[in-house]
Amino acid sequence: MIFTETKLKGAFIIDLERRNDERGFFARAFCQDEFREHRLKPTIAQANIASNLKKGTLRGMHFQYPPAAETKLVRCTRGAILDIIVDLRPESRTYLEHIAVELNEDNMTSLYVPERFGHGYQALRDGTDTSYQVGEFYAPAAEGGLRHDDPQLGLQWPLPVSVISPKDLAFRPLREIEADVKRRMSLSLVDA
Repeated sequence: MIFTETKLKGAFIIDLERRNDERGFFARAFCQDEFREHRLKPTIAQANIASNLKKGTLRGMHFQYPPAAETKLVRCTRGAILDIIVDLRPESRTYLEHIAVELNEDNMTSLYVPERFGHGYQALRDGTDTSYQVGEFYAPAAEGGLRHDDPQLGLQWPLPVSVISPKDLAFRPLREIEADVKRRMSLSLVDA
């Protein structure tokens, strides 16, 4: 695997190191040892698959608060997505900054999302599937979210939103929840 750290410390783009032959190729998509070498959490508590029927479908922006904060390793297995993550670590010099990465069936690139980050994506093609390994079990009581169209975040989605869940539409603007997000995401609570 080829690990490239993004401008958001701890967030990595992970490309496959392909071994090609007449059959096609073979590549390692996950290795606990390599994750540890890059100081990434190598735990997989759940493996999830999402099917997105229509291009423009938007999922996000999701996160879980500590002590159930989760890492994610996201890959697009069919079609294409624009994946966006937002740094929600109040102590980080990149707090509220984001990156956007296209993941698709051709590049087979993954995005490693650290704990205490918001995550969401938009399907760029009809019939797009994603797979993600999550480092913590789903905990509804620890669930949080940001609006995909919050002007304070300035996220740029390439397509008009065709489908979004009522739950994702109901997320409140950051200006209304930021004090609580900062408090619940602070290192003092994480380390407690």
